Amino acid sequence: MKSRTIPPLRVSPKLRREAESVLREGETLSGFVLEALTRSVESRKAQEAFIARGLASAARSQASGRYVSATRLLGTLRRRLAAARRRTRG
Repeated sequence: MKSRTIPPLRVSPKLRREAESVLREGETLSGFVLEALTRSVESRKAQEAFIARGLASAARSQASGRYVSATRLLGTLRRRLAAARRRTRG
């Protein structure tokens, strides 16, 4: 597959200096921008999937008429958290 380029980016001199100041040894500005773009795309896909799962769950609950109250759910989560904390303390 052939690679493509991303359109050039106009940034302020200050932002460019700040970006260059955080580069790691051997890292290029292009590599930094590519990593940031990749992470942003992954993050947005994860957000979209999360929303889709939530909407699907809401639709299933509405269709079945079965819901779990927030109070009950939070109680379950608190118990799980307490159990996990007990396990990690030994």
